[in-house]
Amino acid sequence: MNHLAAFMGVSLVIITTPGTDTALTIRNTLLGGRRSGLYTSVGVACGLLVWALCTAAGLSQLIRASQPGFLALRIVGATYVINLGGRALVDAFHGRHAERDARTARTTERGSLRQGLLSNLGNPKMVVFFVSLLPPFAGTAPSFASLFVLGAIFAALTLVWLAGYACIVARLGDILRRSMIRRALDAICGTVLVALGLRLASEA
Repeated sequence: MNHLAAFMGVSLVIITTPGTDTALTIRNTLLGGRRSGLYTSVGVACGLLVWALCTAAGLSQLIRASQPGFLALRIVGATYVINLGGRALVDAFHGRHAERDARTARTTERGSLRQGLLSNLGNPKMVVFFVSLLPPFAGTAPSFASLFVLGAIFAALTLVWLAGYACIVARLGDILRRSMIRRALDAICGTVLVALGLRLASEA
């Protein structure tokens, strides 16, 4: 029980630290409303469940130990995040919100789910995080079940946190979607995503 409480405390510190998932959730909520933000949150949580499964099965350790595989994952993930940020910056500076909103109105939920999933799966920090954090809290002889349960708890906490972000941003939607504010927020989210992507690509 003490181990679980400690794990949840550490997890909350990590989850509440803004990063790629938070920026993407905010941007997609501005683009498609609360449902889009919630679907992004679900996509991120699904990605975390995949990493939890890989860690429990020992696959994450193999990815981390393989320098070429880890490098490839890092480059692909960074490229994807930079692309998302670049698109947000283009929209911000060219004021393409109306065109973009009409184009994505029918596919926002599916696209947001996919973006959340791919963004999380393309983040090699998740490999390091799960491999480093889960085993110490899973007991002296971690089992598949204990590792996966801890990963699932982390995914659930992340889902609740990001869904809260989505609901708050959606509630402020009428104000945040005003042209000048919307463009400023797109520029901020885009800059954050590009910066995080570049940082991810340049890390040793």
